[in-house]
Amino acid sequence: MNGQVELVQRRLLSVALERLADEPAVLLQGPRTVGKSTVLRQIAAVIGGHLVDADDPATLAALRDDPSFFVDVPGPVLIDEYQRAPIVLDAIKTVLNRPPTRPGRFVLTGSTSHQSLPKAAQALTGRLHRMAILPLAQCETEGSTGLLKMLFDQGEAAAKALPSTTTRKDYIDRIVAGGFPLALRRSEAARSRWFEDYISLTLERDAVELRRTRQADQLPQVLRQLASQSAQMLNYARVADAMGAKAETVTAHTRVLEAVFLVRLLPAWDKRLSARTSAKPKVHLVDSGVAARLLRMTAAKLELRDPTALTEFGHLLETFVVGELLKEAGWMDGIATVGHWRTFDGDEVDLIIERDSGQVIAFEVKAGSRVGGKAFRGLSRLRSALGDAFGLGVVLHTGQQSFRHDDRLLALPVDRLWRP
Repeated sequence: MNGQVELVQRRLLSVALERLADEPAVLLQGPRTVGKSTVLRQIAAVIGGHLVDADDPATLAALRDDPSFFVDVPGPVLIDEYQRAPIVLDAIKTVLNRPPTRPGRFVLTGSTSHQSLPKAAQALTGRLHRMAILPLAQCETEGSTGLLKMLFDQGEAAAKALPSTTTRKDYIDRIVAGGFPLALRRSEAARSRWFEDYISLTLERDAVELRRTRQADQLPQVLRQLASQSAQMLNYARVADAMGAKAETVTAHTRVLEAVFLVRLLPAWDKRLSARTSAKPKVHLVDSGVAARLLRMTAAKLELRDPTALTEFGHLLETFVVGELLKEAGWMDGIATVGHWRTFDGDEVDLIIERDSGQVIAFEVKAGSRVGGKAFRGLSRLRSALGDAFGLGVVLHTGQQSFRHDDRLLALPVDRLWRP
């Protein structure tokens, strides 16, 4: 994989170009070093226009001083890392207020979530189409079509497939590697150093810049504690107790970590189904490789058969799978909501993806290679609660076989995420 990473065609590129045919301004937002600048240059090669790099100090100073000079020009304007100068959004708004408003007028990239920038929050309401650009998906690096769209299109027919030959070690190697292009090019030792530098720079630059606080030194501690809860229900009190900090401080820092795309909070899905449904989110690290590094779980450690390694493998596998499916969801039109489902009676589903039509596909992730009826309990309960809106329930496992368990319930190997 190392020599092929830079040749990967990002699936988001074609989607972004399609949306620029309808939208006056498109924002690609996601973690640093994920490939936003590369995609922006590829878009510029197709639509033309003026590229502005707000990461360059001289350009940034000029952009802050006179944003209109950069944006009030003929042709498309493409601004990289716009959040360094959020005042540019006011200048863009002025341009878009003058008719006619043409599609494809502005393309922005940002390493900080748009809604986390207070001054920017209202500037382009209704005019800025946001798209997530995340670490590389496995189906992108393998050049395959992915799983989610196939499940929505084919339903139970997706159970027909050749047996998987992916081993537990293969899954572990993919989990600890993650999806950052620069990390994938490195050896395991070099990749660990890269993760350390990436985490430190993101916290020291983007996170502190976003939330200037005397308690910024607590951000790394909060991140490590959240990594220890990855794929679990978020418990602010537990994090606060472990650090000796106030719960409100942990909550505020978690929002910052979410805003710089280190952490993802997966919301509880559709509490209307039952009064006994939990409203707490699940926490996931955005990249499984970052999560493994924060937990100091190397591939060799995860291959051990001791209880700690088995538990962490299960949590990291779920974070890995959820991340892959949400990347695919980001390329699709018509996705309404995503979330997890858990009742106080012990029923749970790791991920639910709902389309605008109301159709739901639900996923349960199992680290074991054998799938029995118990693995389908949460999916079965959700099927009963939703009725016809329940399109499909899928248990993703590390075994070899794909099979139909029951009406609209399938078991598929995890590698169906990237295996044709």
